[in-house]
Amino acid sequence: MKLYYSPGACSLSPHIALHEAGLSADLEKVDLAKKITASGHDYSQINPKGYVPALEMDDGGVLTEGPAIVQYIADRSGNRELAPPAGSPARYRLQEWLGFIASEIHKGFGSLFDSKVPDEAKVSARDRLIKRLAFTDAALAKQPYLLGSHFSVADGYLYTVLRWCEYVKLDLATWPNLLAFSARVAARPAVRAAMLAEGIAKA
Repeated sequence: MKLYYSPGACSLSPHIALHEAGLSADLEKVDLAKKITASGHDYSQINPKGYVPALEMDDGGVLTEGPAIVQYIADRSGNRELAPPAGSPARYRLQEWLGFIASEIHKGFGSLFDSKVPDEAKVSARDRLIKRLAFTDAALAKQPYLLGSHFSVADGYLYTVLRWCEYVKLDLATWPNLLAFSARVAARPAVRAAMLAEGIAKA
């Protein structure tokens, strides 16, 4: 397998999943502005959508979209804590969280990062994002991870996007459960290994 990534971007989520699953994969950094990979390939030929992550599978096919990629990785590992069995009620809860993070939190940050979005629209996007973060904070009030007592690929995704709070001047301490969650996930050896590999953590 090969993971196409950009340091600290949403591709950190499947990178974390790979380490948590104990699976090896080649890494290829992508310059998202130029759409060129570290080896000089045209990234738009690999993923016409133009963004990360993309996962080249063993059969040569390319899988895109983070929520799909992390489930593929978890299923390859057979680790039922990373992703419950397909068809089980818990698996649908995982997909529920992955969908919520993707559409309501991840995309909320995207609007704040986009210089083309008008300031008035950013104020509205920020207010929505704050509400979504408050909802997630409440969900973590009585359990350490989104699905309960065990870390799943949804937690890796949530941790990835929460790291962006400082870039848009949102104080994570506003939500004590999210702050504790972020510290808990950051302390996991697999998470630290992924961040070290991307050069976004100090040895």
